[in-house]
Amino acid sequence: MFARKSLASRWALWTAAFMVAGVSLAAFGEDGEPASDPDAMASLQVGLDTVWTLATAFLVFFMNAGFGCLEAGFCRAKNAVNILGKNFVVFGISALAFWVTGFAIMFGDGNDFLGWKGWFLGGADNSPASGDAYQGVFNALSWTGIPLTAKYFFQAVFAGTAATIVSGCVAERIHYRAFMLFSVALVALFYPITGHWIWGGGWLSSVNEAGFWDFAGSTVVHSVGGWAGLAGIIVLGPRLGKFRADGGVQPIPGHSMGLVFIGGMILWLGWFGFNPGSTMGVGDGSAIAHIVVTTNSACAAGLLASTLTAWFWLGKPDFTMTVNGALAGLVAITAPCAFVTVPSSIVIGAVAGVLVVFAVVAFDRLKVDDPVGALSVHLVNGIWGTLALGIFATTSAPGGIGADGLLYGGGSLFVAQVIGVVAVGAFTFVGSFIIWQVIKTTLGMRVSPEEESMGLDLGEMGMEAYATDPIK
Repeated sequence: MFARKSLASRWALWTAAFMVAGVSLAAFGEDGEPASDPDAMASLQVGLDTVWTLATAFLVFFMNAGFGCLEAGFCRAKNAVNILGKNFVVFGISALAFWVTGFAIMFGDGNDFLGWKGWFLGGADNSPASGDAYQGVFNALSWTGIPLTAKYFFQAVFAGTAATIVSGCVAERIHYRAFMLFSVALVALFYPITGHWIWGGGWLSSVNEAGFWDFAGSTVVHSVGGWAGLAGIIVLGPRLGKFRADGGVQPIPGHSMGLVFIGGMILWLGWFGFNPGSTMGVGDGSAIAHIVVTTNSACAAGLLASTLTAWFWLGKPDFTMTVNGALAGLVAITAPCAFVTVPSSIVIGAVAGVLVVFAVVAFDRLKVDDPVGALSVHLVNGIWGTLALGIFATTSAPGGIGADGLLYGGGSLFVAQVIGVVAVGAFTFVGSFIIWQVIKTTLGMRVSPEEESMGLDLGEMGMEAYATDPIK
């Protein structure tokens, strides 16, 4: 055993040494002086940027595991397989739907409303390093030199995240097929249209002199998933027994706080790909480092604020509120992470932690049944984070924003953020509501009361997460 470990360790060291040597030879000549060939240096920079972008995309992809564990833990044991299945299948749906139409609609050349070129990822690569800069069909992404396929994959995992948010909203009572069909519509059409408005050079990016800004997706990803999920909840209705005849709320506790813990930690880790990866390039490292710290600070402030708020208001330091508070801080900082100072990120995260507690209770009082608190985390704090950008953004931050927020004397940026929140919310909610209604009418949306009582694992999936041993 010791010999094998030693051999493995030596192999790892040699591999690392060769990698470092390869990078060094690319960057420096044989005499140790910096390489003078500008093409070689440009190629090295593109390679580093591509590896960085793909590595962070892998982290965002792994967030599917976090969402799956978190949602399964928040729900009852009889629905665990169904939850895990939705969070697994949704990325397959998202990857293909975004490849066929979504990426073209979001980033392809078109008009201020949507792109209409580049279906199936077709078209010349217009990355600067390709030699055909600004002559392809994806000019909205031509600012970064990484290959077009890397751009697609990074954006595809973001699209999958938006669809995954919906899963938690409609948990424990929706047909598997209905969720799958809606995921296709969301990723192939609704998500990329509003994404085009913001990231694809559409009308929101120049709505006024400041323009609408969203660095990594508080609105583009999280609010869109939240609005789509809210429409689904309204069409679907609450779970059986959630709201009593006397108007009271019946708590339905999740079955595994261990899964919630694991899911929360995976998502926290994944956000270090979500936010800093949105640079889609390494640069000198200062922007990446800044974004990592603002992201982590907002998360820490959010989890502490939610814990203390729940402790004071509900009488106990509710662990579910702690985890959702951390996620609320992460969602809120996603839009402004590159454009605000570290102290501002702490304030943004702390406000998010308070908001998530009050939002969970408010949705229950409004008879909106959200089993995992997805609306409170992603919708409410996606809106808050977007507006917070308009308050706390500063041109001195490394993100390169062109206007200051309210705190620094600006006003047009905040106005643009409000317009964006309203426009994206209205379009996504109305469009999603129509699609949900069509699915309900044609395919069927909700399982039968008998199946809901039995559990979707047996009724929809034909298996149990915690099956008893059939051989005794």
